Amino acid sequence: VCFVPFVSPEEERKVKANDREYNEKFQYASNCIVTSKYNIITFLPVNLFEQFQEVANTYFLFLLILQLIPQISSLSWFTTIVPLALVLSITAVKDATDDYFRHKSDNQVNNRESQVLIRGSLQNEKWMNVRVGDIIKLENNQFVAADVLLLSTSEPHGLCYIETAELDGETNMKVRQSISVTAELCDPNHLASFDGEVMCEPPNNKLDRFCGTLYWREKKYPLTNQNMLLRGCVLRNTEACYGLVIFAGPDTKLMQNSGRTKFKRTSIDRLMNTLVLWIFGFLVCMGGILAVGNAIWEKEVGFLFQSFLPWDPPVDNFLFSAFLSFWSYVIILNTVVPISLYVSVEVIRLGHSYFINWDQQMFCSQCNTAAEARTTTLNEELGQVEYIFSDKTGTLTQNIMTFNKCSINGQSYGMLNFTPLNPLADPNFCFYDEKLLESVKVGDSHTHEFFRLLSLCHTVMSEEKSEGELVYKAQSPDEGALVTAARNFGFVFRSRTPGTITTTEMGQTVTYSLLAILDFNNIRKRMSVIVRNPEGRIRLYCKGADTVLVERLQPCNQELISITSDHLNEYAADGLRTLALAYRDLSEEEWEAWSESHRFADKATDCREDRLAATYDKIEQEMLLLGATAIEDKLQEGVPETIALLSLANIKIWVLTGDKQETAVNIGYSCKMLTDDMTEVFIISGHTVQSVRHELRNGCKEGQAGDGTADGGGEGARKPSQCPPIPSNLMDSISGEFALVISGHSLAHALEPDMEEEFLSTACACKAVICCRVTPLQKAQVVELIKKHKKAVTLAVGDGANDVSMIKSAHIGVGISGQEGIQAVLASDYSFAQFRFLQRLLLVHGRWSYLRMCRFLCYFFYKNFAFTMVHFWFGFFCGFSAQTVYDQFFITLYNIVYTSLPVLAMGMFDQDVPDQRSLEYPKLYEPGQLNLLFNKREFFICITQGIYTSVVLFFVPYAVLSDATQSNGVPLADYQSFAVTTATALVIVVSVQIALDTGFWTVFNHVFVWGSLGSFFTIMFALHSQTLFRNLPNQFHFVGSAQNTLLQPVVWLTIALATAICIVPVLAFRFLKLDLKPQLSDTVRKLKFSFYDPSVSALLFSQCVPL
Repeated sequence: VCFVPFVSPEEERKVKANDREYNEKFQYASNCIVTSKYNIITFLPVNLFEQFQEVANTYFLFLLILQLIPQISSLSWFTTIVPLALVLSITAVKDATDDYFRHKSDNQVNNRESQVLIRGSLQNEKWMNVRVGDIIKLENNQFVAADVLLLSTSEPHGLCYIETAELDGETNMKVRQSISVTAELCDPNHLASFDGEVMCEPPNNKLDRFCGTLYWREKKYPLTNQNMLLRGCVLRNTEACYGLVIFAGPDTKLMQNSGRTKFKRTSIDRLMNTLVLWIFGFLVCMGGILAVGNAIWEKEVGFLFQSFLPWDPPVDNFLFSAFLSFWSYVIILNTVVPISLYVSVEVIRLGHSYFINWDQQMFCSQCNTAAEARTTTLNEELGQVEYIFSDKTGTLTQNIMTFNKCSINGQSYGMLNFTPLNPLADPNFCFYDEKLLESVKVGDSHTHEFFRLLSLCHTVMSEEKSEGELVYKAQSPDEGALVTAARNFGFVFRSRTPGTITTTEMGQTVTYSLLAILDFNNIRKRMSVIVRNPEGRIRLYCKGADTVLVERLQPCNQELISITSDHLNEYAADGLRTLALAYRDLSEEEWEAWSESHRFADKATDCREDRLAATYDKIEQEMLLLGATAIEDKLQEGVPETIALLSLANIKIWVLTGDKQETAVNIGYSCKMLTDDMTEVFIISGHTVQSVRHELRNGCKEGQAGDGTADGGGEGARKPSQCPPIPSNLMDSISGEFALVISGHSLAHALEPDMEEEFLSTACACKAVICCRVTPLQKAQVVELIKKHKKAVTLAVGDGANDVSMIKSAHIGVGISGQEGIQAVLASDYSFAQFRFLQRLLLVHGRWSYLRMCRFLCYFFYKNFAFTMVHFWFGFFCGFSAQTVYDQFFITLYNIVYTSLPVLAMGMFDQDVPDQRSLEYPKLYEPGQLNLLFNKREFFICITQGIYTSVVLFFVPYAVLSDATQSNGVPLADYQSFAVTTATALVIVVSVQIALDTGFWTVFNHVFVWGSLGSFFTIMFALHSQTLFRNLPNQFHFVGSAQNTLLQPVVWLTIALATAICIVPVLAFRFLKLDLKPQLSDTVRKLKFSFYDPSVSALLFSQCVPL
């Protein structure tokens, strides 16, 4: 059993090697993990407690308690306990099954074995027994048992290689290095005497950050993330290594990142909660009306019966009788909200999820990846999406980078024939420019320096499987493409150690001393290395975003900067991803001075990242421009067609990308988001609040002018500060197609509270919005902005870790399983391999799920009001005595057996048009966006139909049977015959109604509809049999009623009359509506019958996808 002691939050962690007694006083967590929720003892109470957190379950428990009070219960307790127990049992079995697999997984992990150094020797211990402060040995291809500080390895320089797929989804190898002072401790005897103490940050979920200090032999050594091996990593290409356990079990970064995702609810869920409250209020009102009726009846009429029908104790007056009658009717009428509703909804959603998983048209054969519904609660929300927020790289594009063009010393290269220069060239590399090849051959210094930078400034790992067969492991496709380009032009990266980089330059092996690596991050947007060549010259090489590098260049050669900037803009206009390259020579004195400040910042225990960033910024100045690179990332298959189709479905698509504005705009044109036919493309690129506001308002005025509504009286001369605010409804009235392109620094101002509504009104009036140079946080902020102000369903789609915040913020998150790991997939609600599958997810599965759920709910409320309201009308004819119309077994089985499966089949399989028609006519998607199929109006319509049906089902049999007689002259006006007639008519009417509501018949629909009708008669005859009456006379009061009643022709005529009165108006209304005001789906369905009807063809032509 794993026990995790409660301790106050840590401010700092202290760990002493090989000293369990010292470490145990801090009560650190053990290495045992527990992801399960229950054990054998706690399962029943905890699971029941969780289930009764649901309002519906608590409500039905309350009803059950009321039914156990004899004075107010006119129904047997089993009419509520049977369905309640069934629901609780199904949920408990599901929860127990899920938890069993969690227990199984936990046991498998906790019982893995690891070699732990105990009293000077290595002993095999289960992972669950590893403690903070232990020294463990890891061997090649083993999982890391805990978050450990790397002490030593079998490789030179204390290096080891790890794979972090379980942490971040990336399969590329990463390098880690022990600190030099412990690198020689490779022997268990030496490690047993190691007594260093580590002081570091407390447990947290930041995978790329670790800050700590090792104190040993009266010296201190700074520790970084490069010295750590995290739980979940796998040791690769390293014979063995030793590590000191710093964080164990729930404190490890892997477990810290496994927190629960925010629970998402659909708009239908929220509406259902409101409607259930309304229904409960309606139930109380009905109970109150009948209670008042009981009081009046008891006072005016009931006292006449006191001599032979006295009140049951403790009733002693008509007011108390009315009070008890109220609760009795609450029990009887509770079926307006049956508990089976919630179970049915979950079953339907589960089925819809499986349909998505099984869809072969969303299976990617190239990467052998099927679509996956990672949640079962959001399927119908897929049919209501109004805004899609998409990443660009890897989502719209393939994220397979190819070196396409470059600019070197003001000369642009690309797009000519090319012949490989050296035997180490990558045979798959394609670059076409003989001039560049010639420049390399003749030894042009700028060209050589350009490719030398590409071969040195990176974090790529190299593996040489055989002579000349190099395999690069890059952390990003961009970096791999650049190093491959250098390799093919004669500057081949061969290998690296912590202190050196070895290359082959034009056939000559050269080893550089690696003095420092200045890491890339999303804030710096650049990476640098400082190297010393064999001649002793020290040089800094830097590559990064041009907006960042240009401001750090020497101003001496403005012409080169201007020419290169023009080239960068040209490349970006072609949709290419660009980087600028620069270098700087350093003197020995400059290097020494900077190195000292870098060491000081590296050893800092507080604000270490900020200090290092300031140090990096200090040295990355006064650089000389070398040139620029342009990498092509091609669009995925089917992206333009998908975006065009979704746009026709009235879905607005916003692209949120970190690329340059020109690149993003070009991709926008390539994927048909932007077109030449657009009225205007607004560019927002201001650097101040005032300029951004001015550009937004100018965009508004241009929209007015384009619509012919501008005043034109010299408004263009107005100063920015004098621009009038944009009226909230102005942009909505503008016609024409507009697009908005906004940069990250402008977006930062536009998202400020005093400007966000202004930005939103302009953006939402545009057909397409592209936000470029945005950060992951800004992506999430844009999504939250739409959710906050537009109340629209949002969907975010991305493929990388930088998209996770956006995916979690949106109502629906979709992960693309691409080249950037699986973090986006792990955070998503749905995942697949290609962006083009989004059209099928929304227009087919989403639309069907919404349609099915709406039809299910409308019918469900209809059939239960039709069933329950009969009791209400009967109350006026039974002295408000809370007597039920039906026998108690019919009440119990109505929602569980007689009507549950047909509506379940409709909710699972129904469809109005085939999937191909849904894609051909994207306008079919709009009813979901407008929430037309199930809303408060539709709810009132369906319960009104249900009340009307209940009136017919009660009063028609009542009127006919009151004067009817059997063939032998015996009157039929008895309670049991009336109950059987009404129940039979009810089941037949609701069965005919669902047959009319079902738009797509399958084998399951036929079996469930007609089978449920057959089961009603079978069960009724069985329950009314002599056999059951003889065995349990107190439970089965309707002995022989079914056989006796249903043999009478007048009963069947009554049932037929009631059915006709209920169904004929519905049929008439539907035929009139189909003829006078058909929906698009009705028109599409007519295709197979009246394809050549000119009116049908004209309507469809306006709604069809243009070819």
